[in-house]
Amino acid sequence: MSALTTPPSPPGRGPSITDVAARAGVSIQTVSRVLNSAPKVAAGTRQRVLEAITELGYRRNPAARALATGRGGLVGVLTSSSALYGPASITAALGLAATEAGVHLAVEHVVDFDVASVQHGLSRLVDQYAEAVVLVAPVQEAYEALAGAQPLVQVPVLAVSSGGVGATEVSVDQRAGARLAVQHLLDLGHETVWHVRGPRGWYEADQREEGWREVLQAAGREVPPVLEGAWSADSGHRAGELLARVPEVTAVFAANDSCALGVVRALAERGRSVPDDVSVVGFDDVPESAHFLPPLTTVRQEFSELGRTALRQVLRMVEGDGALGDAGAEPAVRSVQLQPELVVRRSTAAPHR
Repeated sequence: MSALTTPPSPPGRGPSITDVAARAGVSIQTVSRVLNSAPKVAAGTRQRVLEAITELGYRRNPAARALATGRGGLVGVLTSSSALYGPASITAALGLAATEAGVHLAVEHVVDFDVASVQHGLSRLVDQYAEAVVLVAPVQEAYEALAGAQPLVQVPVLAVSSGGVGATEVSVDQRAGARLAVQHLLDLGHETVWHVRGPRGWYEADQREEGWREVLQAAGREVPPVLEGAWSADSGHRAGELLARVPEVTAVFAANDSCALGVVRALAERGRSVPDDVSVVGFDDVPESAHFLPPLTTVRQEFSELGRTALRQVLRMVEGDGALGDAGAEPAVRSVQLQPELVVRRSTAAPHR
């Protein structure tokens, strides 16, 4: 990408490593290698980078030297500004894992996942000398925006729960989790299972619905209509009010634990007891789920392990030039998928005959 297509640095801010890369027509990692006097940089490329540094008057932040040595390196995290349990837990787990590993973490929050916002967030992280970024935003629009923004910034990105869209991804098998929940309910003797799904546009919601449907179809059971929901207790309560009016409903798989809480409340208000009349299963195993009334059967995602695995994989990307090469290079670090666990408590039981 040429300097002519790159907007100038904002007033008051000196040229960044991103500006140098754009002026020289190379990746940020190539500039980093030149700054660190690394081998395997062609003489002509090295000369272009040095000329761009001189022309722009670029001055390197001393923090970058620590990054180059692999000690006290910096990893960026780009995530939403939402306080939803899943993304917030993953980001917190990344922070804890980074502290344990002696790695600095820079977190950039994005309100809207359009190309300009994602590009701005990535640029801010790169300007802090992040050599790789973990994207914690399991929504379709984030990866659509990333496809347009990443070539402009040229930072390798590790995706968390991208639905397989990210070239390199760390995730929990959402389909497997849904299958565990639905099979548990069928094994208890329920004829079928109703589903309150998560919001449209979320990979995890889509995959949980797919897993739910797969188990019912494989068992030759009726597949009830999906109830639209969200990650909130309010949405679960609205769905629960509808489900309470259908006498044949005996089992519900909710989008997540918050949604399940709303379903249980709505059923109770309509005189339908959980689990005597209706069994309910959630997803996530939030800390409070063991203290719901009744304690909630749910699917556990080990967010701490997800954070540790994501950090381990992104550090491998930093350490291996094969994963940090120019855009279009085959990633040297492969995707990792963790398995969820069914946690059986007292919100599920065999149906009354």
